[in-house]
Amino acid sequence: MLKVGIFGATGYTGYELVQILTRHRNTEIVFATSRAEAGSYLSEIYPQAPDVPLIDPDDVDNGGLWSKVDVVFLCLPHAAAAATAVKALHHNVRVIDLSADFRLRDADVYAKWYGHNHPAPELMAESVYGLTEFVREELPGAKLVAVPGCYPTSILLALQPILAANMRLSSPIIADSKSGVSGAGRTPKQNLHFVEVSDNFSPYSIGRKHRHLPEIEQVMGWWHSAPPSLIFSPHLLPVPRGILSTIYVPLVYAVEETAVRTLYETTYANEPFVKFLPAGKHATLGHAVNSNRCAISLQLEGQTLILTSAIDNLIKGAAGQAVQCMNVVFGCDEREGLVG
Repeated sequence: MLKVGIFGATGYTGYELVQILTRHRNTEIVFATSRAEAGSYLSEIYPQAPDVPLIDPDDVDNGGLWSKVDVVFLCLPHAAAAATAVKALHHNVRVIDLSADFRLRDADVYAKWYGHNHPAPELMAESVYGLTEFVREELPGAKLVAVPGCYPTSILLALQPILAANMRLSSPIIADSKSGVSGAGRTPKQNLHFVEVSDNFSPYSIGRKHRHLPEIEQVMGWWHSAPPSLIFSPHLLPVPRGILSTIYVPLVYAVEETAVRTLYETTYANEPFVKFLPAGKHATLGHAVNSNRCAISLQLEGQTLILTSAIDNLIKGAAGQAVQCMNVVFGCDEREGLVG
């Protein structure tokens, strides 16, 4: 039985994580933290949540709780997550980090996009980028796992087969992504109020401005010898959850759609959480919401490959992927606790 701690349990991702771990047959939640809601129960914030008591994060140090857990999940803001990871690793506790603190490998790139120096740059190269489908051999026994961002997960799972095949691609690849409102977090903001979002559909940080851009391009570079540049255009959908990404990949040479389709079918044939759809079908939010599944579809128009990818931003894009990583790290059934 794995003993688990959760830092930042009252955000949407933290709540989803508690839900998954509660039904996981090999885990026990030892503590869940919330600085603002310490002393209450998670069920007082989310009526459907189990009665998990919330403690102040300082009580983990003061109460000697590090020695009582095997792994901690960090659902914390950037920088705060890195500082907590340092503490956990000092106590020989494994870390599954859901922030962006350990996704990038270059401290200067991190500082540019996140506006501050990295709190623990010496750990950046040690983390495993937890896109489980392609790092299974690196995860067992890993001490620090960086869970990919939600947008990058939807885009990278769709792009991996074509990039790994090292096909000649033109620039730019265009990723047109739409996310439900929960992707912006639980902190109240005017542009996320119901009257602002309902009956509306809005782009933000489009082009090359979103913080997830360097993460996506970094991983593209791991898979392709000369990856094209990326235009990334996120949008806010008036729905609670889910991400739908439509990705336009210009090819240098004409190829047969059947050949590309075979490539995707082969890549994802045995993946429990990736569903590649048959010809004529398009991935939708309905294929993925409330599951740890990524649904992918494709079609070829001339020399442009059009990929569509759908995930639940809170599950496959965050909490579910984190548990999937944990399962592989500790040798559990990868599917345990998760809906595929």
